Amino acid sequence: MKFTRRQIDILNTIRQSKAFSSSTILAVLPEKPSLVTLKRDLLALTKTGHLIQSGRGRSVTYSLSVTGKLFLPIDAKAYCVIEPDQRYGDSTYDFELFENVPITLFSEEELSLLNAKTQHYQNRSAEASPTIHQKELKRFIIELSWKSSRIEGNTYTLLDTERLLLEGIPAVGHTSDETTMILNHKKSFDFIIEHSSLFKSLINQTTIEEVHRLLIMNLGVATGIRRSAVGVTGSKYHPIDNEYQIREAFGTLYASIDRASDVYSKSLLLLVGLSYIQGFEDGNKRTARLSTNAVLLADNAAPLSYRSVDEISYREAMMVFYETQSIVAIKEIFVAQYVFAAEQYLLAR
Repeated sequence: MKFTRRQIDILNTIRQSKAFSSSTILAVLPEKPSLVTLKRDLLALTKTGHLIQSGRGRSVTYSLSVTGKLFLPIDAKAYCVIEPDQRYGDSTYDFELFENVPITLFSEEELSLLNAKTQHYQNRSAEASPTIHQKELKRFIIELSWKSSRIEGNTYTLLDTERLLLEGIPAVGHTSDETTMILNHKKSFDFIIEHSSLFKSLINQTTIEEVHRLLIMNLGVATGIRRSAVGVTGSKYHPIDNEYQIREAFGTLYASIDRASDVYSKSLLLLVGLSYIQGFEDGNKRTARLSTNAVLLADNAAPLSYRSVDEISYREAMMVFYETQSIVAIKEIFVAQYVFAAEQYLLAR
């Protein structure tokens, strides 16, 4: 659904205060419509499932549904400029989120674009020789390993990464952990290529934990589900700190992925879900990016290298999802990177 400016203001107002009566909403809106116009918007947003209406008569209040939270446009940069403790977002995990996500996260227009790009990618790949395919695979692994590591603060350059992965020569002036992080991306990617069948059906914890194990190997990070609390730097969000609740959250996420109607929604849910749950001691976002690609590759769709993404914008988009559950900013990045990948790589078989 495309919102009007006034409807976005209404949703933002309600998101910041949880539940509101129509008169209270009217009093704080930046631009004052008539009460009749406001009620018409509230009714429309309720009918589309973005708002939940509670109570009767003068006691009616409105709150955001899961759909309303997910698709609320939020300026990620402007939101993240605010000091963490002053932001209006949530500080705790939303246990209802993945139980109630719709079967697709994309509009018909977005799906049409993504499907067209997938067809273009597959057609281009079909024309490539086996030699070209292998060269493209190497190029993709280099670019993914570089950018995914860079998002996590790794200072290897793209040329440093190429030399390390092709010639085995570590870059001078970098820590051993930075070198290991790059090498581990390749190990993990090799695993998802070799075991693509594991990502064609319902995602399971054993498979995700193996992707994680390969990514954090020799980095001093514990494997398996974490048993202690973790924080998110620069965020008011505190992930679940109970091992049993983490397991439950993983199961709910995987069930929502299984219900999704298209591969793009499945992969985007995995990208944000693994990052949001933060179920491992470290390496959660790396595991999310590699697992997302595993789902895309298993469906013969274009994998994401994130080569052209701005690292700060990526982190800001994820921060917005953690604290507000709005998927809009990270979805925009996902779509842009998918279009880029479909034009750049020739990996389809």
